[in-house]
Amino acid sequence: MLEEYLVAHCAPTLANIKTASLFRCPCPGPGELEAWRQTLAAKGVELTVLRCDGTHVLVYVYRPSRLRADLCRPEAERLLRPYGYIATDEESALQRLRERLSAGGDFPHEIGAFLGYPLEDVAGYIHNRGQNCRCMGCWKVYCNECEARRTFAKLKKCSEVYGRLWRQGRTVPELTVAA
Repeated sequence: MLEEYLVAHCAPTLANIKTASLFRCPCPGPGELEAWRQTLAAKGVELTVLRCDGTHVLVYVYRPSRLRADLCRPEAERLLRPYGYIATDEESALQRLRERLSAGGDFPHEIGAFLGYPLEDVAGYIHNRGQNCRCMGCWKVYCNECEARRTFAKLKKCSEVYGRLWRQGRTVPELTVAA
């Protein structure tokens, strides 16, 4: 079951052109998450559950080296600090994100920083409460519209190619670019 979700929602991360991807799916069978965690780890990709509500899980698939680079930027630290991210090392930051996701209330929109979205767009989304964007694709764009449109096209093409290759019989491990 998870293989289809990985291809449909994580192709750019598997291709190593995006830091991370996120998807919600029904709770997988026993051992399925761990099997995929081990399979992807062999390629330098991590899979973790950010939230489980008993019937569905929120799965985060990421490239640890890219996430570390994204989070250690001073702009990321400034963006995340008001939301209680004291440390921006990968493990501490992901733990804080899990806490924010399970606290209820508003969805933690700083999650864009964990997905590799441009920080100025994440900040723009938060500041504008999701309104007044210049364009939309994988995220709402507030700053560099031309660059974002190029990125959206690249991500869409990647997803289309990975979906076609998977339907033709390629497996997720075969499609995953090693770190």
